Amino acid sequence: MIQFLRTLFGNKKSFLEETEPMKKYLIIGLGNIGSEYAETRHNIGFKILDQLAKEKDFTFETVKLGDVGSFKVKGRNILCLKPSTYMNRSGKALKYWMDKERIPLENVLVVTDDINLEFGTIRLKTKGSDGGHNGLKDIQLYLNSVNYNRFRFGVGAEFSKGRQVDYVLGEWNEKEREALPERLERSSQLIISFVLSGVKITMNHFNNT
Repeated sequence: MIQFLRTLFGNKKSFLEETEPMKKYLIIGLGNIGSEYAETRHNIGFKILDQLAKEKDFTFETVKLGDVGSFKVKGRNILCLKPSTYMNRSGKALKYWMDKERIPLENVLVVTDDINLEFGTIRLKTKGSDGGHNGLKDIQLYLNSVNYNRFRFGVGAEFSKGRQVDYVLGEWNEKEREALPERLERSSQLIISFVLSGVKITMNHFNNT
C-alpha cells in the first residue's frame, strides 16, 4: 500500500542531496516496461542501468513516470531513470525528473539502442538527429533541442526490409547473449567516466571500443 501511494502521489521530495546543480547528473536508460520486453534489443538502456545498479549497489523505486535509483561517486550525485512511459514518451519522463531535481542539460545522458552501429559498439555523442528512433524523437520534442548527450549502444541491423520493428523488439541471439556481460561492464564504465571526467575525455577513451 505504501509503495502504491508513493507511485500515485510521488510523496518523496527529492532523490538527490541538495547540492550545486553542476554536481547532479541524470542518466536515463530508454526501454519499454513489462517482462515481455526485458530481454529485447530495444531495452538495452534499461539493461545498462541495471548493470550500474548492480555494481554501485543501489535499487530502483517505482515513482512518477518511472523507476528511479540514485548513488554517489566522488561528490557527484547521480539519478538513474528507467521511464514507465514506454519508448515513444521518453521525453516526458526525462523532462519531469530533470526539472524536479534541477539537473542541467549538460549533465543529462540518454542511453539508447542504435541499429546503425554493429552489435556491442558503444559511442557517446553530444548532439545529433533522432535517426528515426522514437524515444530520441520525443526527447528532442520535450527539450526543443538536438544538443543533448546520448550514449548509443549498437544492436546491429540484421533484418530484412520492413522487419526493423520485429528486430529491435526481438530478443538477443545466443552469440549476443554471450557477449553482453562484458559489453554491459564497459557501458557502466563509460557512464562513470562521463560523470567524473566529462564528455570529451569519455568520447576519446570509449567511442568505438
